[in-house]
Amino acid sequence: MIDIDHEHKEYRQSMGMWRRYRDLYAGGELLRAHADQYLTRRQKEPQDVYFERLSRLFYENYIGSIIDWYAATLFSREPSITIETRNDSAAQYFASFSDDCDRKNTRLTEFLKHSFTEMLVTGASHLLVDFPRPIKKPTNRGEEEALGLSRAFLVNYGAEELINWSLDEDGQYAWVVLRRSSQTQLSVETPQAIEQTFWYYYDKQSYKTFKRVDQIGEKAPIVQIAEGTHGMARLNKVPLITMRVSHGLWLMNKSALLQVEHLNKSNALGWAITMGLFAMPVIYSDREWNQVVGESYYIQLGPQDRFGWTEPDGRVFEIAAKNLTDLKDEIYRVCYLSQAAGEVSGGSKGQSALSKLRDFAITQEVLRSYGDTVKESMRRLLDAIAGARDDAVKFQVSGFDEFDIGDFGTELTDAQNLLGLGVESRTLQQQIFKKLAFKYLSDARQDVKDQISIEIDEQFSKK
Repeated sequence: MIDIDHEHKEYRQSMGMWRRYRDLYAGGELLRAHADQYLTRRQKEPQDVYFERLSRLFYENYIGSIIDWYAATLFSREPSITIETRNDSAAQYFASFSDDCDRKNTRLTEFLKHSFTEMLVTGASHLLVDFPRPIKKPTNRGEEEALGLSRAFLVNYGAEELINWSLDEDGQYAWVVLRRSSQTQLSVETPQAIEQTFWYYYDKQSYKTFKRVDQIGEKAPIVQIAEGTHGMARLNKVPLITMRVSHGLWLMNKSALLQVEHLNKSNALGWAITMGLFAMPVIYSDREWNQVVGESYYIQLGPQDRFGWTEPDGRVFEIAAKNLTDLKDEIYRVCYLSQAAGEVSGGSKGQSALSKLRDFAITQEVLRSYGDTVKESMRRLLDAIAGARDDAVKFQVSGFDEFDIGDFGTELTDAQNLLGLGVESRTLQQQIFKKLAFKYLSDARQDVKDQISIEIDEQFSKK
């Protein structure tokens, strides 16, 4: 009997961390809703003062912008997927899959961009390869194609939704349990909401689906609603592909504590400045003081009395402002974007051109490393689908290695110079033309790219 709702030890240990990381990435009202988890209460601070500070909380979200910049830059040009097969229907299928990979008209690169962003936030993102469930078992491949049962689709699961797993001796999944919950309203006439929770169990051969429907405040039993053999059983693999990043490139993990420290310091400075605008009067007098002070009153002072205002001299403000700048620069530095920190603060004027070039070279190497991770996941994904469909197909995934997207003219000039060297290699010329065509038409449909590749190959085969 499967204890379907049992949670892995690592999962339980990571839940709080993932919640914090999502808050810090999103910022805005999502973070304000959990403000007490991030804004530290001062020792013996009155509760009403702390609540007022919570209500005024603001958050300068550097890490969210950094992660989005990496995702936008890496996917600014779609990768080139070259499909090598003699089966035209298989080539047509994978071209169609590239344009709609989840039955929601989502392009494969857009789907992977979302998974990549998830990976930078939580450290991992999971892609489930699924196939439509057959009402009746097809008798041959043609009937399977006609019923659409061989049309794979992807489902994205966040790190929090993989609740339990086991690995085999090769480090691959032996089985996994995925959990997903949602609230829904049965009908307009029935305003009461219910919470539906689904558990999906997969091993190397079979799947099982469980469901629980809870009324608000009431727990229902978990019931099994489906089971069978999944689409990748012939490969003896769990149909879950995990895109994972190393700790050194896990941007949220590297910068989360710095962002929390920056949040506390910036809010403390903002509170101090606000309080400074409401300075308290100070009366220097040896006499007993009982006069009322306010905007509509006046005060009477004796010959030796003095009047003033409590107001900070500003030195601590200067120290705090410099510390905030240092924290912001450190966030960018640990995310390999030191040059961007200078641009934001306006402090890069003294930086030499060589230093800027060296800093950006580091950023490009990080982007290439991310690109290798995405390309490897894409190859594994496509190979798994081809294996499950029993298609004789080879894939080549290229791209994610050049990020100066506005300088196609330079690439064209370099290609012309390379061709001008007179190297007697038709294969070299063929690959140069393909690379230029795919870069210039990076946002074209996959079937168009496939046709261009075929036509270039035919052109060189006739020479």
